[in-house]
Amino acid sequence: MDIQLEKKKGIQKKHIPYIAGGALFVLLVGWIVFGNHASTLKVDARGLSIGEVKKEMFNDFVRVDGQVQPITVVQLSPEEGGIVREKVVEEGAQVKKGDIIVRLSNSNLDLEILNAEAELAEKQNFLRNTQVTMEQDKLNNEIERAQYDMEMNRARRAFEQQEQLYREDLVAKEDFLKAKEDYDLAAQKYDLVVKRLYQDSLSRGIQMEEMEFSLDNMRKNIQLIRQRKENLNVRSQIDGELGLLDVVLGQNIAAGQMIGQVNDLSDYKVEAMIDEHYIDRVRPGLSATFDRQGTQFALSVRKVYPEVREGKFRTDLVFRGERPDNIRSGQTYYINLELGQPTESVIVPKGTFFQVTGGNWIFVLDADGKKAYRRNIKIGRQNPQYYEVLEGLEPGERVIVSNYDAYKDNEVLILE
Repeated sequence: MDIQLEKKKGIQKKHIPYIAGGALFVLLVGWIVFGNHASTLKVDARGLSIGEVKKEMFNDFVRVDGQVQPITVVQLSPEEGGIVREKVVEEGAQVKKGDIIVRLSNSNLDLEILNAEAELAEKQNFLRNTQVTMEQDKLNNEIERAQYDMEMNRARRAFEQQEQLYREDLVAKEDFLKAKEDYDLAAQKYDLVVKRLYQDSLSRGIQMEEMEFSLDNMRKNIQLIRQRKENLNVRSQIDGELGLLDVVLGQNIAAGQMIGQVNDLSDYKVEAMIDEHYIDRVRPGLSATFDRQGTQFALSVRKVYPEVREGKFRTDLVFRGERPDNIRSGQTYYINLELGQPTESVIVPKGTFFQVTGGNWIFVLDADGKKAYRRNIKIGRQNPQYYEVLEGLEPGERVIVSNYDAYKDNEVLILE
């Protein structure tokens, strides 16, 4: 006979794994729904740079390096090519406008001058011979006109005699008509000869003017060629200092080739290369300052060059007021270029965090300084010392401004 066993009540040993699994599942769901998932990282506080957010006057300027240059630089370039025959002055010498710097020689130009002079002499001889021929033709024409004038007068006298005799019935009508026809023909021939001689005179005049014009052009051409020979002497265009002369004796120099420069040292300018980030804000007339030997000197922007090279654009600044006593070309000055008027703003010290975040976020310390939390911000202007904060930070807060490369993917930092 089978014995019926009584079932045990309560939690049995075999149920424990299921209960533990259920509890773990509930905890996991709660962590997913309500838990804080921010990734945290422990960092050594001694290696961090901490900056305080302030509300102060923000000076809108950029610091740039500028090199002193002469106010004007004139390039030395020969108008005519040739071989360097003599260096009259050396680099660093003071020169006056018109002083010869280098003398060149050009045998081809000498030959060209000789050929042009020979051609001019040939043209002049041809013109003289033509003038003689034209004078002879003019004389012959005058003789011919005198001959026809004489023949016309004779024919007129004969006609007048025949006309008188015909009226007195002393000659036949045929003789009278023949005399009249001879006179009319002689008069027509004379008129035609006069017209032809007039046209010949005009033609000779035009031909002589053209030849004179041609000769005048040749004379001017020779003068220009001789001037080209004078251009073999390379001269200074201004008073100044010969800053560069890159030639050697016997060197073949092409026309227009730069061989040196003359510096106008009557004044100086400062040439600065500025990051293209500021190209829309830098304009002529902006003020700038720099310190030299305990004295502050003032500059202003004279010219902004539009071309950008290697991420920078060129700007020329000129002095306003005094210059440093020992100013020299090539010196470097560290210039503060003012981009706008000072304004009261929320500012944060500059740091290397910007290279990682681009100014879009920053780590902000909590009140006790034990933790730092990632926060989105908005950066506006910047100068060599501070960033202007437009959104996200309040005065009095402290932020980490050192490099974020080691923890750029974390949201919470625990400072130890």
